[in-house]
Formats: sequence, structure tokens, C-alpha cells
Amino acid sequence: MADVLPRLNDQFGRHISYVRLSLTDRCDMRCRYCMAEDMVFLPRAEILSLEEIAALAEKFVARGVKRIRLTGGEPLARRGVVDVATRIGALLGHGLDELTLTTNATRLAEFAEGLRSAGIARINISLDTRDPEKFRHITRTGDLARVLGGITAAKAVGFAIKINMVALKGINDNEIAPMLKWCAAEGFDLSLIETMPLGMVDDDRVDRFLPLTEVKAALDAQFSLTPSVYKTGGPARYWSVDGSGSKLGLISPLTRNFCEGCNRIRVSVSGQLYMCLGHDDHVDLRAALRSGDPDAVDVAVDRALLIKPRAHDFHLDTPATRRHMNVTGG
Repeated sequence: MADVLPRLNDQFGRHISYVRLSLTDRCDMRCRYCMAEDMVFLPRAEILSLEEIAALAEKFVARGVKRIRLTGGEPLARRGVVDVATRIGALLGHGLDELTLTTNATRLAEFAEGLRSAGIARINISLDTRDPEKFRHITRTGDLARVLGGITAAKAVGFAIKINMVALKGINDNEIAPMLKWCAAEGFDLSLIETMPLGMVDDDRVDRFLPLTEVKAALDAQFSLTPSVYKTGGPARYWSVDGSGSKLGLISPLTRNFCEGCNRIRVSVSGQLYMCLGHDDHVDLRAALRSGDPDAVDVAVDRALLIKPRAHDFHLDTPATRRHMNVTGG
């Protein structure tokens, strides 16, 4: 009988059951809170092949990982995205419980059917506003009509859809309640996210920061929100939106630290394993994969578990990391 590999437990006793795998650092948008306007992306030689990404997924599932999320940049910008999703999706029912995807939906109409067939049942879609002019301002390059078309296509093929909305003071704060009403009417969930200090950006994050404690208080005055035990494996806390089947999630890294229950690690498209979104420490899985040593990846992962920090240390006025969000994966 083959040896059973040890599960992924860090030095603080947290079990790692959720991996976010980046397919690319490229994105067809330049959201102001996420990226600089002029970005430099990795050359092809430095990124993992789709075969290497799938091989890592298989390694993690063998170590007890139950959920995998495909991220970017924008994952649908990677050629072969359906192929790699199909290969990883073959692990469903064989150790893997769920395969999900985060996307900006600009190319979702093209890929929705293939991704659904690959085994993805639930997707997160980034949408900070439904106002075309504001959308263009926030994303610098985005076309809201294409995104809404992608959402329509995803709904048509049966995806469970969650909208991710970054709360931005003075930009979309007056749209949060209407967004929740729209999501409830469409049968979508909504997660609100506080902006995070990752990488240097052109906008002032302090000016745009909107605490979700204030947002929740305002929503309580308009909606009947009941605490929910629903979990997706991520850091959101959920409330049921009474009168609908939809849920409201709050992801608040600054006003409510959620690190005590962290079960996540992230792999960048260059194969760097980051144990925390808010720290630069990492382990090189690309070198391990390409070493020819069949045990090298497991050794590297075990080393990473020893350096996973207890918590991030976000300060709004100072970037916690040099890298932008698109480098690590959402």
C-alpha cells in the first residue's frame, strides 16, 4: 500500500485545505486599487506550463487539499484555460471537493460552457459598479457591456454566481445597496471587500477606504440580514438576505482580521508559493517541479508551512507587499 502523505498543517495548528492557483499575471483591465496603469508582466519562460499547474493541483490534493480556485490576473486570458480546468476537474470526487474560478467576466461568454463542463459549478465575478462611466474609471479599460454579457452567459449554463465588489469611498459607496438588490433579484450572492494595501498604485487608498463596519450598519437599515453559517472556504462572513435565496458576504481584512482561521495558500503563475497574501515570504515550487526530484515539491511545501505567519499586518497607508494583487492571485 502506498504511503499516505501528511496533511498540510502549519506551525499554529491551522489545516491548509484551500489552494488558489494563478494561471496568469496578465489582465485586460487595470483596476485602480489593484494595479498600476503601466504594468510589466512576466516573460513566458518564467511562468508555469499548464501541465505544471495541473501537476501541482494533483500534488496538493494528495496532501488533503479539498478546494482549488483558479485565479489570475485574469485567468481567462490564459490560453488553454478550459483544458487545465478539465484536468484539475478530473480530481473532483477523488479527493477534491470543489473547483472554482475568479474572473472579471470580460471573456466569460466565450468560456462559460467549457468551464461548466470541466466541473466548475461556482464562480466569483469582480464587479465594482454597474454604472458604465464609473466602471471605465475604476478599471481604466473595461467594457461593462461585455462583463454583463459574460454574467448572463454564466447564469444561462447554470453557474452559482457570487459578485465581488470592492467598497470604494466616494466612488461606489452609493451603489452598494442597489447592487445587493440586483444580486438578490438575479439569484446571485454578493461579497463586499475592503481595499487591501498590496503593491504601489496611483490612487490614494486612504482616501478611498470604506470600512465595512459602516457599510453593514447602513445595509441593516434597508435589508433584513440574518447571520448565516454558510462557508465557502474563504474569509467572508455571511448573512442571509431575507426574502431571497441570496447571501451577503463581508471580507474585512482591516476592520476585522480573519487570520485565526486561515486555511489558504496561493501559488503564483511563476510557481512561487505564498503562505500569506500580506507577506512577501515565499517558496519556489517551480524550481522544485523542474528539479527532476519527485519529492522536491513536498519538501518545499513542508518548508513553506514552517514560515506561514500567524497573521497579515495591513496598514492602509503603507503597502504590505511590493507585489500587486495580480502577481499573487486573488
